[in-house]
Amino acid sequence: MTVRAVWNDAVLAESDDTIVVEDNHYFPAESLRREHFSPSSTKTLCPWKGLASHYSITVDEATNPDAAWYYPHPSPLARKIKNRVAFGQGVQVIDTEQADTVRGDR
Repeated sequence: MTVRAVWNDAVLAESDDTIVVEDNHYFPAESLRREHFSPSSTKTLCPWKGLASHYSITVDEATNPDAAWYYPHPSPLARKIKNRVAFGQGVQVIDTEQADTVRGDR
């Protein structure tokens, strides 16, 4: 299953190797289209995953602040999401195979 993250009609990441935690797909860092990402100073704390860092996303001069996050040093319980990025704030995460079936593409 290939999963794609899309915002403002741009593909931000695409992978067949995502890990789902709390209904969020965590994409491998190497799957990101880095030209859309810029580091944010925002940090958030999850009680069991640890301290998250954020990226803002820019596409065609529109910016979605803090729309992606990652755990540089996840807790031992969350070690499987190290070097992975998840999305929120209006970024669509789509299973491309299901999307093709819904549209009738074959």
